[in-house]
Amino acid sequence: MKRRVFIGAALVSTLVSTTPALAGDVTTESLEISGAFSRATPKNAKVGVAFMTIRSLGPADKLVAYTSPACKRPEIHTHIADDGGIMRMRKVESIEIPAGGEAQLKPGGLHLMMMMLNGQLVEGTEVEVTLIFEKAGEVTVTVPVKGPGATS
Repeated sequence: MKRRVFIGAALVSTLVSTTPALAGDVTTESLEISGAFSRATPKNAKVGVAFMTIRSLGPADKLVAYTSPACKRPEIHTHIADDGGIMRMRKVESIEIPAGGEAQLKPGGLHLMMMMLNGQLVEGTEVEVTLIFEKAGEVTVTVPVKGPGATS
């Protein structure tokens, strides 16, 4: 009986690992990244943005940086209200992913800011982003480019 359980678990493991992930969805041993998207930009835009949800499947972790061939200067940003109540973007050094919890990178909040774009982000294409975590290391995500005002 133990043998059947083992074979069944091995089969399920094989099926899960060979099932292709949707663009923007990646699962590692310790993280699940879902709902990734970017927004299309005008031809001469200098900045772009990417959003996603990062969920910890185990211990806490921290997104400390990212790279992308789409830009020369990748930064992690958030929106904060200044003293006058005006929302402004600010660079942050990292994003905490709590143990068993998640961090939502979304419009009006935390996001990946692609400074000095290498070209236009065109709706219907994809951008590769390699997230760099303190514990999980590098995780590459394929980010679909949606319309200019996309919110999800």
